[in-house]
Amino acid sequence: MRANKIKQMWAEGKTVNMGWLSIGHTFTAELMARQGFDSLCVDLQHGTVEINHVLPMLQAIGQTDVSPVVRVRTNEAGEIMKVLDLGAMTVIVPLINTAEDAARAVAACRYPPVGNRSSGPIRALHYGGPDYQAKANDEVLVLGMIETKEGLANLEAICATPGLDAVYIGPADLSLALGLPPQGDNPNPLHIATCDRILETAHRHGKKACMHCQSAAFAAGAIKRGFDLVMLGSDVACLLGSARRLVEDYKSAVTTK
Repeated sequence: MRANKIKQMWAEGKTVNMGWLSIGHTFTAELMARQGFDSLCVDLQHGTVEINHVLPMLQAIGQTDVSPVVRVRTNEAGEIMKVLDLGAMTVIVPLINTAEDAARAVAACRYPPVGNRSSGPIRALHYGGPDYQAKANDEVLVLGMIETKEGLANLEAICATPGLDAVYIGPADLSLALGLPPQGDNPNPLHIATCDRILETAHRHGKKACMHCQSAAFAAGAIKRGFDLVMLGSDVACLLGSARRLVEDYKSAVTTK
């Protein structure tokens, strides 16, 4: 079976970077896949991606060695199984509030007798290889998002969940849970301390810890703090940032003549 690049890099003691796809289009997915990211996440929860976009976007990513990730909308077994059958190698599940939530997400990602994933990897079999079903339980990664007051209250139990590979911090929702304005790359000391507590708890239970970032500088800082995966930036942010800089540079060049 095709190796999960994220799992492979973690086994080698390396940190992983990830890009984010919020635009539901194959061309932007292909462009992002050719920029040097280790992994790319197709985001079904927010942004403009719909379920019918997932297959062609995964096919675009599949032209490269970038590891395909999907964030599902909810902790719903049918959708989790669907994106895995379409070829996702890693699934991010939002709003994991309890150990029971985490166990339910894990079960949807694992074939029996470990879990309850239904057999039908129509595209995954071709992408992953003929031995996909025999080895998928060992290669597919499931990441649970910690981002609510309830999730923080149940952090120890969530991180102790068998089969959960990693926890993923959603900084904006975590900010709201802490009574702060929603913000990515949040420098607030309470937010930083809470993220570090999530990191420490995850590592103590043998899980990886992942941070959703908005800048290379913040992502580099998260790596120094011990995070195992960082999201660097999205297609939307890259488009807006480059367009804005281009217009600003143009205006500056025109006014200085």
